Amino acid sequence: MQTNSSAKHIVVVDDDPLFRESLGDNLRDDGYRVADFESGELALAYLTGGEPVDLVVLDWRMPGMTGLQLLRAMREHDLTMPVIFLTVLGDQVYEEAALNHGAVDFVEKSRSLAIIKQRIALSLSREAASDRPAQTASMDGEHAVTRGKLTIDREIARAYWKGTEVPLTLNEVRIVDTLAERAGKDVRYRELYDQVHGAGFVAGAGEEGHRGNVRTLIKRIRTKFRAIDPGFDAIENYPGFGYRWRDDGAAG
Repeated sequence: MQTNSSAKHIVVVDDDPLFRESLGDNLRDDGYRVADFESGELALAYLTGGEPVDLVVLDWRMPGMTGLQLLRAMREHDLTMPVIFLTVLGDQVYEEAALNHGAVDFVEKSRSLAIIKQRIALSLSREAASDRPAQTASMDGEHAVTRGKLTIDREIARAYWKGTEVPLTLNEVRIVDTLAERAGKDVRYRELYDQVHGAGFVAGAGEEGHRGNVRTLIKRIRTKFRAIDPGFDAIENYPGFGYRWRDDGAAG
């Protein structure tokens, strides 16, 4: 499929030429405009050259400038386009660092190209909807699901609390959606972890490593809700098991 000037423009940065070519070709087949680079230095020169870019797909570990260093440099140059990290590094410390520096998603390269492309498309749809007023965006459409004070627009992966958007990442929206959909019921750590990494994925710390990953996600989610509502307490911990979304007046 040929691209045109109105197509979304994606920059892929990865030092693995085979992966970069495969992902780039698949995205071009889907109608995107793609520029790909083997290093952070080359990508930064392109990104600061004034060419409009809608999304950057970024490898974490590269010779010279690392992915995280490139992201920091982009933000220092006031380049605010969304960034997705694609990496073989599945440990939660890397995911947390990426998200804390402004990435919108963090995806293991072991996932299929179909999944990676879905995550890219979802990030782009979120960005396209960013100028819509929060209450209008959350209340309209067949994909909006409301539970008390919480509304989730599944089409664009956005969450709203009391009509105000909560700046959650894609993974964080999945966690909240899973908990709220089963409000009042306990959800295991493993099940919540699988919402992010896929069923059967083993965290770097072993079979129980997923618990620390989920705790980190929940802590970050609570912080974002409490920035909007200091009294937010809808997510409860069931020690040794997982978490639950309160199905009472406090949650909605």
